[in-house]
Amino acid sequence: MRARHLYPLLRGFVLGSFVVLGRQLEEGAELPFAFEEHVERRGPSLYELRPLVRAFIEEREPMLRAREDARLAVEELRREPAAAIFARAHAGARASEDEALFRTVLVGLLISTAESCGGFDWDDEAFERSYAELEASLFGERRRYVALAPLVGLSLTKPVDLAPGVSVRQYATGELATHWPESRGLLPRDFGREPDRSVVLEVRYELDAAEAPPDAAGEIADAVSAIRLTTMAAVAAGPVMFETLDGRPFGIQPVLPIAATQPPGESSRLDAFRAPIAVDVLSALGDADGDPELADALDRWELSLFQSEPFRSEQIRTALTSLLGETWPMRCCVLLADDARSREELYGELTALAGGDAATAATVDAARRAVVAVVCSRDRDRLAHALDRELLGLGRRQAAHAIAV
Repeated sequence: MRARHLYPLLRGFVLGSFVVLGRQLEEGAELPFAFEEHVERRGPSLYELRPLVRAFIEEREPMLRAREDARLAVEELRREPAAAIFARAHAGARASEDEALFRTVLVGLLISTAESCGGFDWDDEAFERSYAELEASLFGERRRYVALAPLVGLSLTKPVDLAPGVSVRQYATGELATHWPESRGLLPRDFGREPDRSVVLEVRYELDAAEAPPDAAGEIADAVSAIRLTTMAAVAAGPVMFETLDGRPFGIQPVLPIAATQPPGESSRLDAFRAPIAVDVLSALGDADGDPELADALDRWELSLFQSEPFRSEQIRTALTSLLGETWPMRCCVLLADDARSREELYGELTALAGGDAATAATVDAARRAVVAVVCSRDRDRLAHALDRELLGLGRRQAAHAIAV
């Protein structure tokens, strides 16, 4: 125990709150429950009732905040520098110091203890475990941030690390219910029941004690874009992501709309062949921010996934123009096809698209492959120059510029 001066005050607040909240239940207040289904691939599903103690406690925060034991505990926490750092990291900059200390330390400890007890029947061991976890987080020099978003439209053969701190893995039934018993109502329909609706995107970072959490929503949106480009699957994340900090609930935030909306199409698998390409694409997407035309091409290509004709074809034409300039039909042929016959066939398809015809399956796929190739080249101007040299018969492009997907 590192904070013996805090222990009696925090224990007094939690124990007193248990008495008050337990009395309210005796007087007729209702403790809501969540019905959690644990889907088993083999055998019958299992069902569990989880008390929603977090919601019950949060509804009564003003009453608990007005208590004398809360005031004394907050006063003592104010004297502890580590508590201020912890509260600011968990509550953000908008909350006042006292509000941040009350909500993150006192209410957080109360919720953790009540969840371990399954309600408001006091258990010394449950409190001791929760207090030990709080101290480890309170005085730690590092913070562990995790954001988890459901992913639909994709199946896996094994977990894939898309980038440092960003991975795709199988969803473990009930893992969100540990912190959010009501999470079932926030998940996509039938999530966890089918292979292509049983995957999660996970963003995980180790932070300094006072460091702000990362932009997980942006990381998730980029990962979804990379998977769509690599697989052409009807992939979507969300609609919300679940955040924890040091293993404690931190928040539930919306996923960016373009990543959270599922486009028409079929599901796909991120297999051993496609996974390395997705890793390369996601790594290269960061460079697009410094190239407005490449960023415009990416945005328009992704928007085309959600549109019907004639708007889809117009978005693809504009994306290819931003990507490779006005001569994009010729440059695409050199970029994507290796022999004269294949180039001639592709050129006929692309010139028809450029002339106003609707996109075909071949030109839709060519547009996706062109975006992947240009993004992974990491130097759009140099790639365009190499393509023009080949068109003029002055040299062959480097094989590294062609990404066969």
